[in-house]
Amino acid sequence: MGVTIELISPGDGKTFPKKGDRVTIHYVGTLADGTSSSRASLCSGSPFETDIGVGKVIKGWDEGVPQLSLGQKANLIATPDYAYGSRGFPPVIPANSTLKFEVELLKIN
Repeated sequence: MGVTIELISPGDGKTFPKKGDRVTIHYVGTLADGTSSSRASLCSGSPFETDIGVGKVIKGWDEGVPQLSLGQKANLIATPDYAYGSRGFPPVIPANSTLKFEVELLKIN
């Protein structure tokens, strides 16, 4: 259980976010079966910004994003215990769902 990272394209390999850093990310989220969870920064046209590693996002992001280097694109696959768990995120994410996020780390602020 946890988060798995699948590389899509490498980043700079040397600049990684640390706990508490503000990061800017493009992402597309889907359920493990590939159906949309209707969560995507690309749809809104604006990258998503958050503080990482401090509990503001799901645990899969808090643990996965700091493993990405600046510019890297990867799939973060979060098991339910690292996503929304038994509560889900109704109506778009059912309870106990494994989620797949394609993320690109654009900026570390």
